[in-house]
Amino acid sequence: MTSIEATTESEDSRPSGYAAARLRLLQEKERPGPPRRAALAALTDDWLTALFTGAAQHAGVRGAALVAVGGYGRGELSPRSDLDLLLLHDGTADPAAVAALADRIWYPVWDLGLALDHSVRTPAEARKTAGEDLKVQLGLLDARPVAGDLGLVASLRTAILADWRNQAPKRLPDLRELCRERAERHGELRFLLEPDLKEARGGLRDVTALRAVAASWVADAPREGLAEARRVLLDARDALHLTTGRATDRLALQEQDQVAQALGLLDADALLRQVYEAARTVSYATDVTWREVGRVLRARSARPRLRALLGGGRTPAPDRTPLADGVVEADGEAVLARTARPERDPVLVLRAAAAAAQSGLPLSRHVVRHLATTAQPLPVPWPAEAREELVTLLGAGEATIPVWEALEAEGLITRLLPDWERVHCRPQRNPVHTWTVDRHLVETAVRAASLTRRVGRPDLLLVAALLHDIGKGWPGDHSVAGEVIARDMAARIGFDQHDVGVIATLVRHHLLLIETATRRDLDDPATVRAVADAVGTTATLELLHALTEADALATGPAAWSAWRASLVTELVKRVAQVLAGEAPEEPEPAAPSAEQERLAIEALRTGTPVLALHTRPETPHEEDGPEPVGVELLIALRDRPGVLPAAAGVLALHRLTVRAADLRAVELPTELGDSADLLLLSWRVAAEYGSLPRADRLRADLVRALDGTLDIPARLAEREAAYPRRRGVKAPPPRVTVAPAGSRLATVIEVRAQDAPGLLHRIGQALERSAVRVRSAHVSTLGANAVDAFYVTDADGKPLSAQRAAELAREVEKALG
Repeated sequence: MTSIEATTESEDSRPSGYAAARLRLLQEKERPGPPRRAALAALTDDWLTALFTGAAQHAGVRGAALVAVGGYGRGELSPRSDLDLLLLHDGTADPAAVAALADRIWYPVWDLGLALDHSVRTPAEARKTAGEDLKVQLGLLDARPVAGDLGLVASLRTAILADWRNQAPKRLPDLRELCRERAERHGELRFLLEPDLKEARGGLRDVTALRAVAASWVADAPREGLAEARRVLLDARDALHLTTGRATDRLALQEQDQVAQALGLLDADALLRQVYEAARTVSYATDVTWREVGRVLRARSARPRLRALLGGGRTPAPDRTPLADGVVEADGEAVLARTARPERDPVLVLRAAAAAAQSGLPLSRHVVRHLATTAQPLPVPWPAEAREELVTLLGAGEATIPVWEALEAEGLITRLLPDWERVHCRPQRNPVHTWTVDRHLVETAVRAASLTRRVGRPDLLLVAALLHDIGKGWPGDHSVAGEVIARDMAARIGFDQHDVGVIATLVRHHLLLIETATRRDLDDPATVRAVADAVGTTATLELLHALTEADALATGPAAWSAWRASLVTELVKRVAQVLAGEAPEEPEPAAPSAEQERLAIEALRTGTPVLALHTRPETPHEEDGPEPVGVELLIALRDRPGVLPAAAGVLALHRLTVRAADLRAVELPTELGDSADLLLLSWRVAAEYGSLPRADRLRADLVRALDGTLDIPARLAEREAAYPRRRGVKAPPPRVTVAPAGSRLATVIEVRAQDAPGLLHRIGQALERSAVRVRSAHVSTLGANAVDAFYVTDADGKPLSAQRAAELAREVEKALG
């Protein structure tokens, strides 16, 4: 542009006038956020309109329009945003005139030093380019006329939207892949110490993608909180541009305090928490939306085939497969059964979450929202079933994470565990840490889930993993603060006094092993004794060892290595030697209760199994572990081969989950007769879903199983084939060991495995095939983990030799593998 031409411009179109007005606007303190972005877009519109009008008159071009696309089209102009402009023309003007028109618009923009993304196209060219380039198509979805022929722009917008909707089955998968690749390059915004507000997953690009999905009419993103999340991210970017004076989207560490101050926040941590919360909302909306897109597109592709198979009839409703009481799988999601009543069932939130995670299914967003608005709060302390469901959820491994995030998105986690709010989205400025505090806690539980076979109390390990850093965000040493908080939370969850103490000890000393192993002399007896004194028992040491590994693995790649693992293992070995003392004497079996004695006498008199099924309130807490959950089932019968697998198999056939079990020989007063071969089975069972079976039916099937007329393995296989259970969780392999010095009178075989229908039946069969006698059995189910001990002898009633015991352990483990 020559100086002569410049003198003919109006004041509004001069770059100097626009620049001065722009500077005044950006310096206004009283108009931040959306009002400033809208005002900046309007100011820029006015300037470009004047430029376009003068340029079009000078070039003699009609049938043209200036179009804002992308962020500018949405009116999201940050202080250093690019201007995305399309010069649209109908193709009738001389190309040289169109080029001159473009130059008279682009050059003043460049003269101001503004970044410009520009193109010149006819509507046909714009549609063709959009069809070839997904990014161009996304920008045109937000096309907005700035100046010129409004009808030309409206026609293009209509055509672009029609193309987008018609091509959705092909373009949406491409868009999803584009988002996935971008997330791999830039990471997850809510876990980055220096996040890219635009490109990282959960950032502004993902918000734009959600708008595009909504425009396709295939699916719509969850709207709750999404607009506010977008505002937070845009406000942070505005402040970043103003404090740095650069067009940057990366929130660098050295600039976070300034950005926080510009936004009126306390400090950089407050800024990151706010940004992380916004990113979490966007990420969750993204997950839900893409899941819905996949569901809709699969249904569309399957519908013609189904109609052809049905002869043009109505498409059947999706199957609903039971997962737990009140929870079913439908169309690839965990949803509520039609009979579920959240307003009457406060445990349903955790039961649905646990069932979804164990099945590897997403928890339906509509279900989570419904539960958030209708479910009643759990009593404090929680009932045993609620605690068991929490442990089951935490033990699902990687599948726990999306379910946990779904609950967090609707505020259900902080409703269940109010202290969680303190660590929610809290950043960790130690570069060793990969995650925010809350995600690190969940990740630690995920890692701990793979170590549950190493401990006798997997429930305590999983809960301690979830709570070990709960003290972060409080003044002072987070381990000391965390011990107090964890003690309160564990009591709230419903653990007894003993278990609360163990969890508190694990939280207080969760850094003890790694710090001692890497910073102290392990050859100094005082070092080992100090750790032994802090830990107290071998059971707690076992738990702390697993927690230490899980915590390190969940921290980041720099926190754990083979060298560190070997040092910790050596320390644990030495501490265990200090803690080891005389093996305790095997306790005398408790005398049978009046009811057990009554059943035993009847079994002796009739010579047939006698059953009693009782619905009772939860038993009081015991000092040696949590009370079992469910209904009490007592079975008395004469000892004979196959009792354990037969009884366990019958329970599995009737969809009864064994929460706890005890099998032992009963000795009655001698005046009642010989009871040497009498067995008493005390079970705590719970229905997988539906109502409990009748005792007479259980007894009839048990008699048939014992006399060989009921083929339990075949029946279980038939049921599994008819109602396949989706197993999304890859559980740790079973571990079967011989307990050292477990008993003077028998060999103790310990089984740690993933709980599953028929598990106890398979264990019983393996023991039966090995020709050993089960003197007593003690079964407990902790969440989704079975921790069982079987006291076995040889045919003469003597403990097994060390070699035979090791062989038996291998045989049982192979049968469960």
